[in-house]
Amino acid sequence: MEYRYKPEGVCSVEMIFDIENDIVKKLKIVGGCPGNTVGVSKLIENKTIEEIISLLKDIQCGRKGTSCPDQVAKALEKYKQK
Repeated sequence: MEYRYKPEGVCSVEMIFDIENDIVKKLKIVGGCPGNTVGVSKLIENKTIEEIISLLKDIQCGRKGTSCPDQVAKALEKYKQK
């Protein structure tokens, strides 16, 4: 299932998840720092939603109060609420 999320407070503009049975099969992050966003995407492939949230939640980028990894966690928390 494709799930799209618009992150807030970061450089990336969209996150496109491919989720099957609460496992993230693939993630594409549009915008942001390519090395970081591609790296995060590769590292979370084939992990459960809960595992990803526990790994990435509350990671900060400078004084922004959030980061692209934190926004991935927020996106997945929002996905779980549906």
